[in-house]
Amino acid sequence: MREPPEGAALLAIAREVLRKELLPLLPEDKVYAALMVANAMGIAERQLRQGEGPQREEQRALSALLKTDGGLEALTREFAARIRRGEFDGHEEARRLLWSSAVQRVRESAPKALPAYGLK
Repeated sequence: MREPPEGAALLAIAREVLRKELLPLLPEDKVYAALMVANAMGIAERQLRQGEGPQREEQRALSALLKTDGGLEALTREFAARIRRGEFDGHEEARRLLWSSAVQRVRESAPKALPAYGLK
């Protein structure tokens, strides 16, 4: 068992300190870089909180759609190649998989954008 706080909570605490205590003290030419660091910490925190479940689900869905096994990266490359060849034009399951994947990426990188589309 890990000693609390765990990784995601530590990142959240460090990000809060960076934004509220350190950022106001930085010279203007360093603010953007500090905000980028804080944003990266937020993404890492959300990924840690969600765990590997979304990645495994995407891999499972791609494997079923493509009717082949493989790692997520290889399956994603194969899916992209088949899309470029037009193999999934008008294919509803492929469209749903792309939408689900895009929503998951936004959930990790910019979750505040989701409510504008009625999503959580």
